[in-house]
Amino acid sequence: MSLAAEVLDACKARGLMLATAESCTGGMVAAALTDIPGSSAVVERGFVTYTNRAKEEMLGVRALTLEEHGAVSEEVAREMAEGALSRSAADLSIAITGIAGPGGSEFKPEGRVCFARAMTGRETRVETVEFGALGRANVRAAARDHALELLLDAARA
Repeated sequence: MSLAAEVLDACKARGLMLATAESCTGGMVAAALTDIPGSSAVVERGFVTYTNRAKEEMLGVRALTLEEHGAVSEEVAREMAEGALSRSAADLSIAITGIAGPGGSEFKPEGRVCFARAMTGRETRVETVEFGALGRANVRAAARDHALELLLDAARA
């Protein structure tokens, strides 16, 4: 069984609806989930917020947070996940923002991805993973899979 199918089964078993808020993955988490028949019982909606403006308008990320921390930060990921939860009928959300490459900087290298998971009645969990300069496609795939693992952990907890 695929990781996405496991997420759907675990959410279904608990009656959880989920939402995604994706930047560097461009909707890959939502696509992995909705590739599976019956996913509409679990996937409430997905937000692809590639620009800062989209993050502000669609998810309510504060301009000050973006200015002070940059789009690739745990602070922005937190606001993305919490915004996805508050702007949907979901019980669980995942947010992803990172630098898939090519490029990056000394302070924010290629392969750095920030995640946040928000769930009704629980504290939001944030973390940063340094996938390294694996190449754009590999960083995006690794971020998608990590996000699915975070959703699975929450749905099983």
